Amino acid sequence: MLQLSALTPSSHWTWGADDGVPSFSRDTHWAWGLVFITWSTLVPPGLSRDTVLGHLGANITLTCQDKVPANATVLWQVEEQGSAGGWARRLAEGNMLLLRRLRYEDSGRYSCSVGSHLLRSLRLLVAEPPETPQVSCYRRSHDKDILCEWPQQERPSPGTRAMLWLKRRFVAENATEQRCRYFSKARKFVCRVKVPPGTDDTKHLVVSTCVSNSAGGSAGKDKIITLSGVLKPDPPINVTVEALEKAPQRLRVNWSYPSSWDPRFYWLRFQVRYRPEPAAAFMEVDQVTTTWLDIHDAWRGTRHVVQVRAKDEFGHGAWSEWSQEAVGTPWTDPRDLTSEMEPFSLQFPVEDGTYLVTLPPELFGEDHANSAGGSVMEPSTHPVASPYAFLVTGGSLLLGIALFVGIMVRYRQMWWTSGQERTKPEGEGQHMLVPLGLPLPTLNDTPLLSHSAPSAPGMLHITHSDYSSSGQ
Repeated sequence: MLQLSALTPSSHWTWGADDGVPSFSRDTHWAWGLVFITWSTLVPPGLSRDTVLGHLGANITLTCQDKVPANATVLWQVEEQGSAGGWARRLAEGNMLLLRRLRYEDSGRYSCSVGSHLLRSLRLLVAEPPETPQVSCYRRSHDKDILCEWPQQERPSPGTRAMLWLKRRFVAENATEQRCRYFSKARKFVCRVKVPPGTDDTKHLVVSTCVSNSAGGSAGKDKIITLSGVLKPDPPINVTVEALEKAPQRLRVNWSYPSSWDPRFYWLRFQVRYRPEPAAAFMEVDQVTTTWLDIHDAWRGTRHVVQVRAKDEFGHGAWSEWSQEAVGTPWTDPRDLTSEMEPFSLQFPVEDGTYLVTLPPELFGEDHANSAGGSVMEPSTHPVASPYAFLVTGGSLLLGIALFVGIMVRYRQMWWTSGQERTKPEGEGQHMLVPLGLPLPTLNDTPLLSHSAPSAPGMLHITHSDYSSSGQ
């Protein structure tokens, strides 16, 4: 007994056969219920008793009769497809016919006979029971139909039919019925469903699916959706990456709206991700509202991979798939290309005999070009940890420490040597200190001026003793 869960009201599902290919049908009411279908190993419901079901790739044995006269020769024949009556091709002799590794092309009517007397005719169907649908639905824009699809692990048997029904939930109305198509390259069924007029974007819709073929049928689990919830734009197109002149760490990314989305009525917001080709992880920039973006932290001289995806401006639905990859390399100064071909020295002499070390400016320089990027609201960047950056930083730090220690040792040696030359042992090569001034004259009691005779009244007389006392 095969039990199928299906949508059924006070009415029911019916299993019919159209030229040996079963199909589902239903009436106009809607409810929940269970459908029970009798399952036979060789004869599915709706097929005649002389039909034999074979599985793809399996072996099967067809028996003509239980007992055949000993002297009779049984001949098997198969009717060629498309032939209008008559037996076309002989197969083998014997009461049993073994068919190995069945193919879909082996389906047909087989018959056994003794001479011109027909003993039995069997119809062989090579088919696999259909896979249970696991449907997902999306809408490429606000004014497009709903597309529902589900993948197939194996190619469905010829004559497989897939149907989809769509109706508003909790509303007494007929469901919209749609035949689904199988795409062999994509290996999936796709159904295009018209949106019922006047449907609110936030109201719930019920999606039901069912698949049937000669080997049986299967109904998928019902899916509840809303029109706004299944919005999924197509990926952005025309993604390009350009270098900006004299900006070795910047890239300009441009893209266009997908043709299925009309920006005159609704806008999209975008997400950009990029990575230098040596890195495995991407860095992402969110909430981009324009169709261009400037990347300011690109790796110098390295090719970058860039992708863009889109979503409804109000955040409804899901992100689109990522666009095709676009690649670009930041601008490179031609002088840098020339210097890379020449030997590079890390040291140069200075006046005091020591050496100083110069490092490439790329290790410390930053791009100071002042130009605005894309209109970004609350940009959030998720950096990728780079082992190259850690190696450069660590090497620079160790080199700086080593140079500092070397310079200090060098200056200490020079200072010590000059000090030794100026300082000698005590007592070696010393001389008595001799004053360089003239000897002072000796003083005696002889007056410099002799006493003279008294002079006229009113005259001032100065003696040597008075001069000496005044000098004291």
